[in-house]
Amino acid sequence: MNYHDITKDDLRNGDGLRVVLWVSGCNHYCEGCQNPITWDPNDGLPFDTIAETELFEALDKDYISGLTLSGGDPMYPQNRSRIHQLLKHFRWKFGNKKTVWLYTGYLLEEIIDEPLLEYVDVVVDGPFLKELADVNYHWGGSRNQKVWRRTEGGWECE
Repeated sequence: MNYHDITKDDLRNGDGLRVVLWVSGCNHYCEGCQNPITWDPNDGLPFDTIAETELFEALDKDYISGLTLSGGDPMYPQNRSRIHQLLKHFRWKFGNKKTVWLYTGYLLEEIIDEPLLEYVDVVVDGPFLKELADVNYHWGGSRNQKVWRRTEGGWECE
């Protein structure tokens, strides 16, 4: 898996102050996407042990609320295995003290059986639709995108 950036002090991609991993690879090709440079899975840098160490050092700060995965698409098929490993490590290290937000162009119903979702607290799903774009829409870029929070009974839409 490749990535484009690690943002260490983000307030716009989830609640609280977050660390964001911007992964490479997306097969949705949304018109008006803010990050088309991340579509190519071979672009960016390899997410290796050096990058993972950098990510976890940023997450280790007490004032950081958690990790947000975006891109590209963390659920791009070739990213899923590596994201799963990363989230297992995250939960082992932080337990439930920090949260995981995942932004994806897939609908939750399309990925609901993915094992990596057991480590995710919030999913913002759906492709970006230029005709429904709204800069004031909380947590999403277009009004079709839904924010799903994990509950004891499954997933609840905000």
